[in-house]
Parts: sequence; structure tokens; C-alpha cells
Amino acid sequence: MNGDSVDARPKDTTDAGTDGPSGQQSVQVDAKPHLDSFRYSLDYPNMGYCVIINNKNFDSKTGMNQRNGTDVDAGNMMNVFRKLGYNVKVYNDQTAKQIVQVLTAAAKENHSRCASFVGVLLSHGDEGEFFGTDGPVNLKSLTSLFRGDQCTTLVGKPKLFFIQACRGTELDPGVETDSMPDAPNVRIPVEADFLYAYSTAPGYYSWRNTMTGSWFIQSLFEMMGKYGRELELMQIMTRVNRKVAIDFESTSNMAGFDAKKQIPCIVSMLTKEMYFTA
Repeated sequence: MNGDSVDARPKDTTDAGTDGPSGQQSVQVDAKPHLDSFRYSLDYPNMGYCVIINNKNFDSKTGMNQRNGTDVDAGNMMNVFRKLGYNVKVYNDQTAKQIVQVLTAAAKENHSRCASFVGVLLSHGDEGEFFGTDGPVNLKSLTSLFRGDQCTTLVGKPKLFFIQACRGTELDPGVETDSMPDAPNVRIPVEADFLYAYSTAPGYYSWRNTMTGSWFIQSLFEMMGKYGRELELMQIMTRVNRKVAIDFESTSNMAGFDAKKQIPCIVSMLTKEMYFTA
């Protein structure tokens, strides 16, 4: 059945279409950046690995609904990142334990010949949680596998995560508007060089059309296809934000779920500009 649904952990078994210290130190740095030091290097044999977790069917004991439309999302992400030169692997209907195993194995790969890493996570969710087919796993525990002190061959390289999942149960009603016009031997934080592109703001539902896929992934697919070889990643993601915010509004027969809006949330710890072509 065609319609808009949300990627959240359900509040009940009713089919809501849900996916549901004291001293201070003063440090002065005289930086003389090298040419292109503000741009991540792509001077590697490979762009890198892209791992897609695509969860559609869930154990009945979880009370979570089937995520119709997610296969469209997975296919679109597979196609766009393959075209950008990534080695893409798709894992369907993974349990919480299997998700940990898949991403642990990916983090343990030798990424020395790779320019970056991409993770695409498609499932039900809640704030700080991503769902396997049998239950939740802490999202931070998954992405932390790729920290600088855990995955040394990705140190200083961009680690990009695109997460289609709910982050709570709030609904955005929208509002009317009348105005829309590289130096060696440098230590870096272990949390550096990550980008988390969430489909929705903290606390909110994330919408998915059962036929055409989620609003966020549809928009990401379109903007990456148009500008992936031209613009810097944050420019692309700003266009994704705008498309989701302007072009989509929910259509639902469920009380309180009709005519709702959504805005993605981009959290960046990137230290350079990310282009997908040299």
C-alpha cells in the first residue's frame, strides 16, 4: 500500500507505520597550511568501502513493522556510491549481533589503500539506537568502531555515516513562511573526521514512503547524483536538507500523522572539505 510511514520504535503494537575540571591552558598555534590542506586527499588506489545495512523484516516479538520501501533506498545508495567509485556491500535483514559483526569486520579491514569509508544504515530507530531485526544496538558503539584509536588505517580520512532511522516520536507540523529567498606527526582527536548525516532531527520521527523510499534517502540519492562530482559534501547535504524540508509532507490516514514535515540533521567532525572527485 502506497503511503508515508515513519522509521521509529513503536510505542505499542498498533500499526502506526513506525520504523520506527578546573584550570585552563592557553595554546597558540601559528598555522601555515600547505596547498590543498583543507581538502581530503583522494590520492589513493580506491575511494573505499561502502557498507549498507538494510533492514526490512523484523522478528514479530519486537512489534516492529515491515519497512516497505527500504529496498528502493538500498538500491539507490548502492548505485550512487558505486558510480562514485566505492566498493559497495549490502547486508539485508541483520540482527543486532550481525550488525556489530559486519561493522567490526569492516573496521578491521586494511584501509591503507582507501581514501574514505561510507556506512549507510537503514532501519527502525530511536534516539541513540539503531535496530537489528531482533532488537536495538547502541548507535555510538557502531560508529566508534571506526575511531582513530580503533581503526588506524582510516586515521585522518573521512568516515561518512548516512542514517535513515527515527530518533524519537515527535512530529514536526511545519510552519508557514513568507521569506524564502596536512602536516606529518600531528596528533588529532580520535573522534575527528566523522560525518553523521541523520535523516531527522533529535527526538523526531523519520518518514519513509512505502513505494518510493524514505524522504531523506530519496533526496540524498538525487543530490548526490546531480552534484556528487561537482560540489563539496556539506554543500550537497545542505541541498538535501532543503529538498526534504520543502518538497515533502506526509500523507497519512492515521490521526495526527497527516501533513507533517521533516528536517535532516548533519553532525560534522570533518576537518577538511570532502569532494568525491579530485
